Amino acid sequence: MMAGRIGRFFRHLWFDETHARRAVPPAMAERLKGRVAASEQRHSGQIRICVEAGLPLHLLWRDHTTRALTHARALAVFSELRVWDTEHDNGVLIYLLLAERAIEIVADRGLARHVAPQTWHELIQRMGGALRKGRFEDGLTQALGEVSALLVAYFPRVPGQPQPNELPDAPVLR
Repeated sequence: MMAGRIGRFFRHLWFDETHARRAVPPAMAERLKGRVAASEQRHSGQIRICVEAGLPLHLLWRDHTTRALTHARALAVFSELRVWDTEHDNGVLIYLLLAERAIEIVADRGLARHVAPQTWHELIQRMGGALRKGRFEDGLTQALGEVSALLVAYFPRVPGQPQPNELPDAPVLR
């Protein structure tokens, strides 16, 4: 158990922001930004994408599974990026942790009350294959498409109603 935590510690120590920038180069970041903007024209939700190279060191010594650590970090990033601070409580964070090739999706309470946890779990499982193979754009695009479909189903855009862009569309790279 201790050996696993030490290995995880060094893996996350080795991964830094340059890994995130290599995984999501500027051209890909622009394409993802455009896809988020296009998605948000179809619903009233707000979507953020965050690609983080590794976990902050203070989290790595916790005796938790990778899934639990990824989930806890995604919740913290959801808060830091103020994804929860939207008019209709329908913001969604798509979070990718490169050191573990793990993905997490955090939905604000407006959308979460409509979508069962099993649906989110299945969505994450479908994207996992592309991400484990290093096909980050494919996995993130798939996640964005599936999240968009849920937002369109529960929070469709109302024609003629103003639709402010409450959160930046560009992915966050850390």
